[in-house]
Amino acid sequence: MKRALARCLLLLSVLSGSPLGHAQEAIQAPATPAAVVSADYQIGPGDMLQVFVWRNPELTSTVPVRPDGKISTPLVEDMVAVGKNPSQLARDIEKVLGEYVKAPQVNVIVTQPVSFFSQVKIVGQVQRPQALPYREGMTVLDAVLAVGGLSQFAAGNRARLVRTENGKQVEIKLRLDKLIESGDMSSNVALRPGDLLLVPESRF
Repeated sequence: MKRALARCLLLLSVLSGSPLGHAQEAIQAPATPAAVVSADYQIGPGDMLQVFVWRNPELTSTVPVRPDGKISTPLVEDMVAVGKNPSQLARDIEKVLGEYVKAPQVNVIVTQPVSFFSQVKIVGQVQRPQALPYREGMTVLDAVLAVGGLSQFAAGNRARLVRTENGKQVEIKLRLDKLIESGDMSSNVALRPGDLLLVPESRF
């Protein structure tokens, strides 16, 4: 009951141009932070999002993606966020807000990427197999160096990068020995959030 009442009051403030509405110029929307992930980043549970609604500061909020994969913002309850990129989520929120606000313009920024989808995993014959936080511009060489390099049993030239594109799993063959020992940069592929780097063991 209280939740419904609060929703109604917020809607009235948006439509009536009261001090809570965007008509009052004294109220300034919070500054939007710089994006820390790429535009095609896949949102996951635990990520922190800022949902910025232009000219509607009362609808702007910073929310976490819940374990069920959903978020709730003013006037938009239980919106699925997981699996979408920020632009897709913004468009979906606009559709819902369009029932209450004329031509809403929404921008979604991932301020804290902490989910599985924001990691790069390096497993197999490396010194310290682990999941690394993804950062913009990260490459295969960056990841290999971060885990201490290859182990003595690694078959670096049979390594492969596994990633998901358009819902399908694809593999990219890598020649890590040539990359590390000879500086052959053809295998220094740019990484994406969610990538898995596999380094197999040598065959004796």
